[in-house]
Amino acid sequence: MDNTVRSGTELLWSALGGDPALVDRVEYGGTSGLLPARLPVMDLARASVAACSLAAVEHAGLPGPVRVDDGAVATAFVSERHLRVDGRAPVSFAPLSRFWRAADGWVRTHANYPHHKASLLAALDASDSVEAVAAAIGERKAVEVETAVYAAGGLAVALRTPDEWAASEQGRQVAGRPLLTRERLDDAPPRRRTGPLRVLDLTRVIAGPVATRTLALLGADVLRIDPPHRPELPDQHADTDVGKRTAALDLDRPSDRRTFGELLDSADVLVTGYRPGALDRFDLHRPGLVTARLSAWGDYGPWGERRGFDSLVQVATGIAAVEGSAAEPGALPAQALDHGTGYLLAAAVLRALTEQDRDGGTRLVRLALAQTGHWLTHALPRYEPGRYLGESEGPLGRLRYALSPVSYEGGPAGWSRAPGLAGADAPEWVGA
Repeated sequence: MDNTVRSGTELLWSALGGDPALVDRVEYGGTSGLLPARLPVMDLARASVAACSLAAVEHAGLPGPVRVDDGAVATAFVSERHLRVDGRAPVSFAPLSRFWRAADGWVRTHANYPHHKASLLAALDASDSVEAVAAAIGERKAVEVETAVYAAGGLAVALRTPDEWAASEQGRQVAGRPLLTRERLDDAPPRRRTGPLRVLDLTRVIAGPVATRTLALLGADVLRIDPPHRPELPDQHADTDVGKRTAALDLDRPSDRRTFGELLDSADVLVTGYRPGALDRFDLHRPGLVTARLSAWGDYGPWGERRGFDSLVQVATGIAAVEGSAAEPGALPAQALDHGTGYLLAAAVLRALTEQDRDGGTRLVRLALAQTGHWLTHALPRYEPGRYLGESEGPLGRLRYALSPVSYEGGPAGWSRAPGLAGADAPEWVGA
């Protein structure tokens, strides 16, 4: 494949602090043209999987090569669509999780979980039906709906264009930060592990579970903990908890809290995916632990403590407007921010473990869906047809046309003449 394919992997591997020479171990192949979109979604998918695979062989001390198959990557990025449970296809989005027309634009809501659905209906003072919610949102401005629903503990985001997001305070905060952060917090000695890597999983909904699912694939003992009163959705569990064990603990109960503390004492890795601040009341720090924190919007700025999901980040950051328009929003062909961030999160954990095995230290890595979205829209080369168009003046007027794809060193830059009037040339050879 061309240098554009390789460049995405190089960018991610550099962000992870990896040795640039290791990128030569990656081999690309498979069916092309998958996950078509206006934004370079396939490049994001391919690069995140390549970086994760490269981090895995580095940590295991294997020589490679790493093989990245576009067909396997594209299928994994829509894994929830291929899932079947006794022949039944899953429900990806509940009826109230969708775009709605507001009085001045569009709003997208997320109401898959019962408590988020209840908060949405309470904020809108609406009954549980598509018609009632549509009527309630249609009477209000998009940002008013966003503000009211978030205040009630629900999830709703007004559609913004890329320029509107870039001009917002949260957009500026995201743009001013790196794709991910990697920190060494102290000089704790390297961990001595006698068995499989122990990963404590406190994540939900695609990105975090994809990361821990990947670590389980690589041999880690992954134990996922959920609150008993808010279990994971059954189809999400079936898709993203393969390879793991799962348990329920209520951390507000002293006995469950003690059990959790004992698990954390003997864990090697902690992965969290709750909104920033939600777990601050629990003492999660342990010397020598690798902690990976995932959030939707980042743990900074006015949206730092907000909940969020891939579909909502697409809407807020202008991706939905790019894939459609401000008048009719669209969506990426996969929940690519979730899946891409998930593989990148797994890669960051593996790289932190590699560095810890060598140098010790308690490690912290932080990623956010909004940061991945910014990387997708600003760092990866994007198809812009204007680069491949030319203009000329001639008998037909001012003509815009596609440049020839035939190109080689010493070859022509373009045609020597513009088209004339049809049939107006003399029937003779030039110079005859």
